[in-house]
Amino acid sequence: MRGFLSELDSTGDLRHVTREVSAKYEIAALAHKLDGRPLLFEDVRESEYRVAIGVCGSRALLARALGVQQDQLLGRILESIEHPRPYKTVNHAPCQEVVEDEVDLYKIPILTHCERDGGPYATAAIAVAKDREYGLNASYHRLMRIGKDRVAARILPRHLDEFLKRGNREVGISIGNHPAFLFAAAVSCEIGKSELEIANALREMAFVKCGGNDSMVPAECELVLEGTITDELVDEGPFPDITGAYDIVRKQRVIKINRISHRRDPIYQAVLPGASEHRMLMGMPREATMFREINKVCTCLDVRLTAGGSSWLHAVIRIRKERGDDARNALEAAFKGHPSLKHAVVVDDDVDLDDPNAVEWAISTRVQFDKDLLLKPNEYGSSLDPSADQVTRRTCKAGLDATLPLGAPRDLFVKAKIPLEDGMKVEDYL
Repeated sequence: MRGFLSELDSTGDLRHVTREVSAKYEIAALAHKLDGRPLLFEDVRESEYRVAIGVCGSRALLARALGVQQDQLLGRILESIEHPRPYKTVNHAPCQEVVEDEVDLYKIPILTHCERDGGPYATAAIAVAKDREYGLNASYHRLMRIGKDRVAARILPRHLDEFLKRGNREVGISIGNHPAFLFAAAVSCEIGKSELEIANALREMAFVKCGGNDSMVPAECELVLEGTITDELVDEGPFPDITGAYDIVRKQRVIKINRISHRRDPIYQAVLPGASEHRMLMGMPREATMFREINKVCTCLDVRLTAGGSSWLHAVIRIRKERGDDARNALEAAFKGHPSLKHAVVVDDDVDLDDPNAVEWAISTRVQFDKDLLLKPNEYGSSLDPSADQVTRRTCKAGLDATLPLGAPRDLFVKAKIPLEDGMKVEDYL
């Protein structure tokens, strides 16, 4: 992360906040006002750490971090998932330059973000656990600080939970990571596929073994919390999730932090809940899985989980329509590729899926709802959708075919073009 911040700084894309700020509400408030911009807070009242936020708050930033063009992102992500690369390990690493003599989480500027938060939350914490059969797994878990050496961790019934059932309780929690590792840890893949190798396929990086357990963490991360997941359960929350609305309070496990190491002059990293960086990290991996599934049934050109749908519940899919059932097949494949998806719209290759007005125009001019609407009632949906049944997670999903009917007179459905407009520079005339 530190190297990427330096690169952003060299081009004037990193904003430095030099006045003193508080980790309680103030950092989150300014980050929200400057959503999508990378910020570095130099003077935090409660801590000697600096704080970085918004490191990959846009597609442009992520593409820059991975060294690709924006239109190459989904292809690069799929390549890393399908062809992960073994990483190198080192014996000495920057993240272990300083080992704290005493564990004290109050020295770390863990942010309090919103008015009803259950406490200060670490939001960019990536836990790495090891299993004898499955190897290493890296995944996000929000951490609510509840004591000097204790956090409550949101652990859903996914891979880390399976590791726990198999007796693996030790974790290395990495904070302050390059976007490649941030992104890889958000990828949903089959158990046993290493997110560390996916990260290394996105950008070559080295890993180091934790000092007190067998977990591996990025050698150049800023901060490592080594902990043991206990059987103690506490109320975790409230805390806002990707939609920006508060998630429900649940009983969650306590992690006892046994050891802290960090770089000299460490930078604490945060992700603002419900903001663009959160949506990017959580949503884009699902765009990639949808893209992969849709291309199995038709020619998919691009997929976007929309900001208005919290980059989670709504998608727009652009295809090159070649058969009459392509759009319907694309919708079914999208729901398969992202099971939490609630609504999806399929458009033709002449529609800009990043322009909500263009998508709405396609719906208004190319849709007959009695023919083009796909309803999927009583489907298993997202726990983040407050309108779904909060016990069973059942919801009604919907897909809309906003593509041109094959064989229809195209001139009736496409916008007229003005000659000379392409390439015209307004400043030459005004």
